[in-house]
Amino acid sequence: MTSQKHWTTDQMPEQHGRTFVVTGANSGLGLATTRALAAKGAHVVLAVRDELRGRQAAARVRAGQPGARLDVRRLDLADLASIRAFAAGLRRDGIRPDVLINNAGVMAPPRTLTARGDEVQFAVNHLGHFALTEVLLGLLAGGDDPRVVTVTSTNHRRARIAFDDLSGERSYSPMGHYDQSKLANAVFGWELHRRLTAAGSPVRSVLAHPGYAATNLQSGDPVGRVRFLFGGLLLPLAQSADRGALPQLYAATAPGVRGGELYGPGGAGELRGAPKRVRLAPRATDAETGDRLWRVSERLTAGDA
Repeated sequence: MTSQKHWTTDQMPEQHGRTFVVTGANSGLGLATTRALAAKGAHVVLAVRDELRGRQAAARVRAGQPGARLDVRRLDLADLASIRAFAAGLRRDGIRPDVLINNAGVMAPPRTLTARGDEVQFAVNHLGHFALTEVLLGLLAGGDDPRVVTVTSTNHRRARIAFDDLSGERSYSPMGHYDQSKLANAVFGWELHRRLTAAGSPVRSVLAHPGYAATNLQSGDPVGRVRFLFGGLLLPLAQSADRGALPQLYAATAPGVRGGELYGPGGAGELRGAPKRVRLAPRATDAETGDRLWRVSERLTAGDA
């Protein structure tokens, strides 16, 4: 296996003949991931909420890589009917993904509810990816070295899931609910790994986090102090989106990656650096928490995806 110490996209294996679905692919980590995969010959499905922005992103990639194999498709992770339509479109057009990268995210907005009444960070960051993974698992199982890569954050280690107040009706903190959604990502990734292993599935569930990367996640949605700190004051400390995408690219493509593992930057505080295997918080691998989140997620997505 390639050493992780100095791993870059130069060491990424060729991906000709493989198809990747990348959520939130029109900007930030998703666009960096798309660009890197396309450069290695992959067919990349850009799963985006805004198709115009998705096409503009694809055009930017093709400007540097004229032969890039890209497919822009609408996917609104806050709308479970959109998730169902996205999956149906892949089946209709004979597109079988080998890897799903659950990358899209919302960070620290004012309290906002989806049409179904779910808090938007929990809905987009976790529930939407939970539902998307569920409807694509059958396709992924027939893929080449199939994997589901779910992007979490170091913040998952300081979070708890408020099962009795997931929507923040009684108490809402923009950053606290972001942290909750990132713990949900970590719990989901591990629980998916456990269930896939028990079922003898060829699909591997792997986790990644980008450290601190300069993307529109910090400057777009956050309010107040969060935007001031992460979208301004501390931004000079951030690594680029291209560097921040390395852990999820490693998790998605490197030989020897095993299900249930988490990859993040190897530098101080896991803020920057080449990808390496890092630790999951104990509560992320707690069996009772995993089962409870799974059951809640099934209930909240029932009937729409």
